[in-house]
Amino acid sequence: MARLSPALKQATPVQVARGEGVHLYDTDGRRYLDFTAGIGVTSTGHCHPRVVAAAQEQVATLIHGQYTTVMHQPLLRLADRLGDVLPPALDSVFFVNSGSEAVEAAVRLARQATGRQLVVAFDGGFHGRTMGAAALTTSGAKIRAGMGPLMGGVAFAPFPYAFRYGWSEDETVAFCLRELDRLLLTAAPAADVAAFVVEPVLGEGGYVPAPPAFLAGLRERADAHGVLLVADEVQTGFGRTGRFWGHEHTPGVTPDIIVTAKGLASGFPLSAIAAPEALMAQAWPGSQGGTYGGNAVACAAALATLDVIEDEGLVANAAEQGVRLLEGCRKVAADHPRVADVRGLGLMVGNEFCGPDGAPDAAAATRAHAAAADRGLLLLTCGPHGNVVRMIPPLVVMAEQVDEAVALWADAVRAGA
Repeated sequence: MARLSPALKQATPVQVARGEGVHLYDTDGRRYLDFTAGIGVTSTGHCHPRVVAAAQEQVATLIHGQYTTVMHQPLLRLADRLGDVLPPALDSVFFVNSGSEAVEAAVRLARQATGRQLVVAFDGGFHGRTMGAAALTTSGAKIRAGMGPLMGGVAFAPFPYAFRYGWSEDETVAFCLRELDRLLLTAAPAADVAAFVVEPVLGEGGYVPAPPAFLAGLRERADAHGVLLVADEVQTGFGRTGRFWGHEHTPGVTPDIIVTAKGLASGFPLSAIAAPEALMAQAWPGSQGGTYGGNAVACAAALATLDVIEDEGLVANAAEQGVRLLEGCRKVAADHPRVADVRGLGLMVGNEFCGPDGAPDAAAATRAHAAAADRGLLLLTCGPHGNVVRMIPPLVVMAEQVDEAVALWADAVRAGA
């Protein structure tokens, strides 16, 4: 008898039997309010009827048409359709399967297009678990530990996590940009840097939105030094933050390359990078490909996902319900000092637990997280210390479900105090 690897650790004790909308049902029929969305994947909710129908129809027509051997219509239609939601300048796309793959494809493209070897990533970022993506990741030691040496040519600069530094947002941004400038004069000479790779909101690193002034500063420095700005929108894309792309909270800033995955296909494995065609054309022959990339069923699901997001106004709903969720969590925090900070954009909300001395309190976060699951609310933790409880409901969540979640969360925090 074979079993799952013991290295796989469940965040909750739930054995799920089925899902519908914002709910999961376990094998005993108990209903849970799912505010994990498969780590931000089920953007249109579990088993949205239109996504299910599109996938079923495609399964009966063509399951796999390997895209460097033959071309299939769902892939071509999806590439065309993404042009409606991508920044106009980013008019060329390449599809793979996972966020890690897409991040590595973006790095490969940046290095080949610029002829430079260095990449600057930012403290607390999560970009994946494969060797190249892990080399860019500092959200927690578990991603990098025990498997070095990782991919070389990576340098790190501070991310403006103002709560951690204990400064104002403006002071923190100014410090981080000064440190980036220093890095470009020292360990990562600007003339050798191919790309800055940044999440518009730190994901695994603690659900910390990048202040607009920081992203604007990165764009300014990228332009000044001939560096490509890569936005890792794996978690923040497809409406998650209340804008279609997370970087859109910073007016006037357009990345050179966007990385997307997670919510792209409502649960089917699909990811992509997007860049201007002139930039994408600088990829070396044979550097883009893959057996399963752009799978026909996943592309059909992604097309249906785009239809649902547009027709049901899910980006606007994420913005509206995100405000409701953030305000509700802040009211809970006002009565519980161990919830020291509540932050987020749209339907990405993080609750950071700290002790009376301000030190991270992972134990309190763990207790509240477990108590929430006991009460029927599924959440996840994140942050280097594991002291942030994050909420990532599907974009179809409604006001009454947000209110239910906040009430369950308040009870869970009281129980875990």
